Amino acid sequence: MTLTQLEIFSQVAALRGFTLAAARLGISQSAVSHAIKSLEQELGVELVQRHQARVELTDIGQRLLLRARSLLGLAETMRQEAADAKGMKQGTLRIGSFGPTASMRLLPALLADYRQRYPGIEIHVEEGPDQQVVQWLRERRIDIGFVVLPDESFDSWPLLEDRMVAVVPRRHPLAARDALSLRELCDDPFILTGAGSAELVMRLFTAAGLTPQIRYRCSQLLSTLDTVARGDGVTLLAELALPAHDQTAYVSRPLAPQVARRIGLAVLDQRQSSPATLAFVRQALMLRDAGRLLKP
Repeated sequence: MTLTQLEIFSQVAALRGFTLAAARLGISQSAVSHAIKSLEQELGVELVQRHQARVELTDIGQRLLLRARSLLGLAETMRQEAADAKGMKQGTLRIGSFGPTASMRLLPALLADYRQRYPGIEIHVEEGPDQQVVQWLRERRIDIGFVVLPDESFDSWPLLEDRMVAVVPRRHPLAARDALSLRELCDDPFILTGAGSAELVMRLFTAAGLTPQIRYRCSQLLSTLDTVARGDGVTLLAELALPAHDQTAYVSRPLAPQVARRIGLAVLDQRQSSPATLAFVRQALMLRDAGRLLKP
């Protein structure tokens, strides 16, 4: 068993295909097939089931994938600790990000500062809904991710706090109010967006004993806001996720009582995090404390 085999296995699992994994790794498809077959023969189990268009992991393949990614993460940590002794001139950092708040308001300043200090670190950014980032952390697909806090399953560092706001069509009767309650948002068709804190939104309604009339589920923030602007429903979003311009067709109002949302960075286990990962945390906290974290 080699680290190369484990890396190929991890890529096949992530991309659900031999061809895509080969393209990502820059090797031939036959080399990918050979590596998987050799690994299966050595372990004595079938790791993947091959279908026409894609592959699926077997049950044991799913379990061993976590072990493989753990080993790959430890190997990368060893490489980076060695590189750190020489000035951290090389390495890889995989970041998970969700929604406009993390991807557009936080990441630009963080990446600019980090790349200037560590130009040799190769950075990969994966974007998905908030719960997808959490899953990626648990599966070790990323080294560090932006998450909604608190989350006791990770080692985390708070970065900022904003508030949840109701977003309604500008000509809606609720637009004349200074603040809105969760109950008032249950009287209209509700638009649930997967672009940000959908999990937090549903927890708020559940905790209040309310059930919104979910008529739309939008994967993108812009489509969510466009649906509101057309007058087709109302929604609940984090204030920092809203664009600073083009709010002519909808308005945002704070909740009463106000609900805060805390965003932070999280890792699965700080003790096993690579030097590149911990350096990213340090840079983020320095920018936070200096008031330079948010992009206007």
